[in-house]
Amino acid sequence: MFTIENNDLLVTLQAKGAELTRIFHKGNGLEYLWDADPNVWGKHSPVLFPIVGALKDGKYRHMGTEYALPRHGFARDRDFVVEEQSPSSIRFLLESSEQTAEVYPFAFHFFITYTLSHNRVSVQYEVENPHLSESMLFSVGGHPAFKLPLEPHLSYEDYHLYFNEAETAGRWPISAEGLIDTQPHDLLRNTNELPLSKALFAHDAIVLKGLKSDSVQLKCNNSSHGLRFHFGGFPYLGLWAAPGADFLCIEPWCGIADSTIHNGDLEEKEGIIKLPAGETFSATWSVECF
Repeated sequence: MFTIENNDLLVTLQAKGAELTRIFHKGNGLEYLWDADPNVWGKHSPVLFPIVGALKDGKYRHMGTEYALPRHGFARDRDFVVEEQSPSSIRFLLESSEQTAEVYPFAFHFFITYTLSHNRVSVQYEVENPHLSESMLFSVGGHPAFKLPLEPHLSYEDYHLYFNEAETAGRWPISAEGLIDTQPHDLLRNTNELPLSKALFAHDAIVLKGLKSDSVQLKCNNSSHGLRFHFGGFPYLGLWAAPGADFLCIEPWCGIADSTIHNGDLEEKEGIIKLPAGETFSATWSVECF
């Protein structure tokens, strides 16, 4: 287990999956991250790489060869190494290997850097393509689970999400196989507010595309404590909780699950990133705890 901290926050992380395991606010004494109860959902903040979501039939094709990957890829179950650490930041690395090549035929260096600044935790993903001539195809995203309610005298339904822009956006349904439907259902109509309830997640995650907003606040009228989540640069946003669970995942995605009609070709997958040889991709999300 690794620890970084400043005057406002204490954060712990683990090598497996380079995963956040705790965000504690020293000023208000609140825990902001879900405790990963294994009887409900045994994760705190898994990293999604080299895919986001599920593949149709659990498989994809590249250059005529078929491969299999589990939902959200393999990074969350691999041990990262620590490249650098200071009192308030830490940088992890996962590299391609013979083992990863069996299921994902691309060379890669995947860095995750966590940095604290006042009451903010920033999470930067950097994907390097070290190959001399071939592009790599990938998706990447976050899956942080925030404790809800944050304070024991409050309820889940006391909380609302407030986007920083008025949104008209549909919810893209997810099939029993974890695939994205071809048509959205109505959700937001020229509003920046989404009242929360556990019933929202009775049929899996809320998947949003093409939002104007680049941040969202989680707060309620009965408390001054909440969080502001920044996801600029991520074209998809997921919201999810396990059935009846006391948490909310706010998930920034560069990539998305296969659609129900996808043909299985990785290069034609919606949201896939094509990174040229020798280049680096970077995206950062952050959360302010107040």
